[in-house]
Amino acid sequence: MIAIRPRWVRQLRLASGLTLSTLAAVIAAPAMAETLDLGVTGELASFDTSQISGGIWESQILMDVYEGLVKKSPEGKVLPGMASDWQVSEDGKTWTFSLREDARWSDGEPVTAEDFVFGWRHLLDPANASKYAYMLYPLVNAREVNTGELALEELGVESRDDGRTLVVQLNQSTPYFLQLLTHYTAYPQPQHTFEQYGKEYVDLEHIVTNGAFTPTEWISQSRITTVKNPEYYEADQVALDGVRYHTIEDRNAGVSRFRAGELDIMREYSSSMYPLLKEEIPEATHMATYLGSYYYVFNHRDGHPTADPRVREALNMAVRRDVIADNIMGGTFQKSLSFVPDGIDHYQVQNAAFDDAEGNDITGDLNARMARAKELLEDAGYDQGNPLTLRLRYNTTDEHKKIAVAVSSMWRPLGVEVELVNAEATVHYQTIAEGDFDVARAGWIADYNDAENFLALLRSGVGNNYGAYANEAFDTLYDEAATTLDLDERKAILERAEALAMDDDALIPMLYYVSRNLVDPAISGWEDNIEDDHPSRWVSFEE
Repeated sequence: MIAIRPRWVRQLRLASGLTLSTLAAVIAAPAMAETLDLGVTGELASFDTSQISGGIWESQILMDVYEGLVKKSPEGKVLPGMASDWQVSEDGKTWTFSLREDARWSDGEPVTAEDFVFGWRHLLDPANASKYAYMLYPLVNAREVNTGELALEELGVESRDDGRTLVVQLNQSTPYFLQLLTHYTAYPQPQHTFEQYGKEYVDLEHIVTNGAFTPTEWISQSRITTVKNPEYYEADQVALDGVRYHTIEDRNAGVSRFRAGELDIMREYSSSMYPLLKEEIPEATHMATYLGSYYYVFNHRDGHPTADPRVREALNMAVRRDVIADNIMGGTFQKSLSFVPDGIDHYQVQNAAFDDAEGNDITGDLNARMARAKELLEDAGYDQGNPLTLRLRYNTTDEHKKIAVAVSSMWRPLGVEVELVNAEATVHYQTIAEGDFDVARAGWIADYNDAENFLALLRSGVGNNYGAYANEAFDTLYDEAATTLDLDERKAILERAEALAMDDDALIPMLYYVSRNLVDPAISGWEDNIEDDHPSRWVSFEE
């Protein structure tokens, strides 16, 4: 059993090698501000927000070193950030933000509206090929700028009053816009250092940040070290000296390091360890409702067997979600039949549990489902003499492997031969974005609490639409929802769009996430919340 260390034990660890008299003085000394040791499950792609791969570990690091117009409280509420206040026009299309006068980059230069204009143009610049550029598509001309049809200067954002006011023009009223501004795609980037250093502006010898912390060290696949930013407008309220982000893709190794006292927080532990952790260290073991979907992507590109809707439907019908959720994952996930997770604001999820004219039902009697799935594969030209062969890719963790092995075994009675291919997270997502797969594991965690954030991944041409799913009717509904001001009407349109995609077997909905974190009970300022966002700006160690 682990004994959670009090602060003086942390001081002893830091003071190892000192004499007994010196150690006694350390114990007797007043409690010091400390560096937080935080385990994250992947490698940051870049401090350039246009080059982020999409991992939740990247969001954790970036929310600590940068700050947007707004920020989040420990409970996940939206608070003023770089903007001290804002106004919205009656039609909801024009937002005017007043930047706080004490906003500074870590080199002391002021954060201005020009830095937001530059940062957003930089993200949308087609030369940067940002996977997340579509997040800013609510802005006037954003899509056209991102596709190269219009110049960067045509983006609907403007700096006024010598950089103290930012005016944003939207295509239409966007209910989730303020939530969107908490995402790293809406962070500013320092125009003055980019102009001086070009793409090297994010190298450690040049980087400046405007958040509570600023990076000082990056050892690839090991750790990123940050220190408190003395220029941060609330620096006197930041309790930590800094944060060290340890890259730990092996969740079990992360748990061991937490037990050994090397980590104060481990972001995500293996689901298989939950029963033991809950028994042995209940005060440190967190599991909470989370807006996230765990799913398998079908490759819809020509030349892949999963481009055939009969193949997709057969594979979908054979997946036993209850077995995966309850038996394999030990109840640390919830089974899912929808892409949009349960709990999204103002939305009713559209389950893929259907019974169509042919009697297909992905939740009905297993024998009937498997018989129908075999018929569908035979209709598609696959049988014992010509078996369906698939490459199933997943990113390397024990639980992803367990699920992939289980799903493969569920498909085996259909005569499906599966090649399992794994890679670390960054490589995995780069590979499937390039289309090198038949079926691939993916997950999506809400960037903001709105169904649109999930359904956007099924829109034609979107960067994170890994399977290149394209359905004109879906796109039409998605676009219609974007221009619908009445929230109830918008809800109904988005629900029709999801139902259509589920009926089309656009993907395999499999599980809803729950957040799983190990947190030293001596820490305050960390609160479980539905989006699992935890800015270190609020974290401190109790005396």
